[in-house]
Amino acid sequence: MPTIRKILIANRAEIAVRVIRACHELNIGSVAVHSDADRLALHTRLADEAYGLDGNWPPETYLDIEKLLRIAKASHCDAVHPGYGFLSENPDFAQACEDAGLIFIGPPAKVLRLTGNKVSSRQIALAVKAPIVPGTPDPITSLELARKEAHRVGYPVLVKAAAAGGGRGIYRANDDKELEESIAASKRIAKSTFGQDAVLLEKFLENVHHIEAQIMGDSRGRVACLGTRECSVQRRRQKLVEESPPPSQKPKLLESIMLTATRIGERAGYRGAGTVEFLVDGKQNFYFLEVNSRLQVEHPVTEMVTGMDLVKEQVRIAEGADLGYKTGDIPSVGAAIECRICAEDADKDFAPSMNDIDHVQEPSGPGVRVDSMLLSRMPLPHYYDSLLSKLITWGRTRNEAVARMRRALHEYIIQGTTTLIPFHLKVMENELFLSGNYDTSLVERMKNESKAGS
Repeated sequence: MPTIRKILIANRAEIAVRVIRACHELNIGSVAVHSDADRLALHTRLADEAYGLDGNWPPETYLDIEKLLRIAKASHCDAVHPGYGFLSENPDFAQACEDAGLIFIGPPAKVLRLTGNKVSSRQIALAVKAPIVPGTPDPITSLELARKEAHRVGYPVLVKAAAAGGGRGIYRANDDKELEESIAASKRIAKSTFGQDAVLLEKFLENVHHIEAQIMGDSRGRVACLGTRECSVQRRRQKLVEESPPPSQKPKLLESIMLTATRIGERAGYRGAGTVEFLVDGKQNFYFLEVNSRLQVEHPVTEMVTGMDLVKEQVRIAEGADLGYKTGDIPSVGAAIECRICAEDADKDFAPSMNDIDHVQEPSGPGVRVDSMLLSRMPLPHYYDSLLSKLITWGRTRNEAVARMRRALHEYIIQGTTTLIPFHLKVMENELFLSGNYDTSLVERMKNESKAGS
């Protein structure tokens, strides 16, 4: 089996910091890359080596495959960790790493082509008899076909970029006029962000739970599910709060979801860390949604309840190790919650607020973890997304995890820019959230309650 000695981290911010820390614990060399704006960022200070990418915008920096591979070769790396976002699910990048003799710490290119596309991933789900959201099995080829399919499944529908992820390129349509507008908008996002403009159409399921299953696979075709997460606190179909285990789902349902996720991973020949996502309706019916073929932003909640280090596990699998466990072997202990601390103003419809950071004071204490990119007196680049850090708490019970989150949010001080800390405090005090029986409508309900009370 190959032994990884030095890893290029092809990413930035908190996820780059997360991978670098795992490298240090494994006694593996770490190489950071940075845009001009990130020259003094935390990940560049923590890495053993750091190299500039000459520019700021993602296409000329963190998305430039040629630059990344040139740095990997010059710094004598033998592996690349893509983090999440950017090139993490790009099969061309995985293939380029392989062609350059580098170990790509993630699924191989052929798997990324299958799971990263909503059309082929739906076909994999159907092959293992997983229930899927009603919609088109193939990309929409004409507006006429789209209208026909929309009437077949019934409005409202969602138009989705076939190669997209992270909630991007998704638009809701309530009638034929909105359908045409949504298709055009989704195609624009898909083309500019993912390089292809294929779009699908799915039935929009209202007031559902967004449940995901964490899988890990080895190079011998063995796949295991390490548990599930509730990810229903969302704005614009992008997650804000995640927790494990899902508080309102029956154990038998979660077991079925875990087994279904395992079968999908096995069918795809999955290797490394990934997530299979599902929607669950009020009648406890679940539907396959998509596969995210990478480490998720919310992976720490699974780490907190299982005691596993998923980044170290990624490295171990990339070196060719056997999985060594199967679905159901890893116990889940207690409850964990993650709040994404973004530079956004919830009172202004979550508008970005990318001002320079003056002062940071992070919370600590029992059961509290902070994955962060923040430093006091640091400029906040406006070229990238608004995620600043992730605040995670663990408790023996969900009530204890919530209480710790509430306490930690009060302790967390970020001066200089507006963040979602006040919003998260409201979530932690919301009756629906506290009951555990909330769904994807929670944020909209909170907005309506706020308007009614003002």
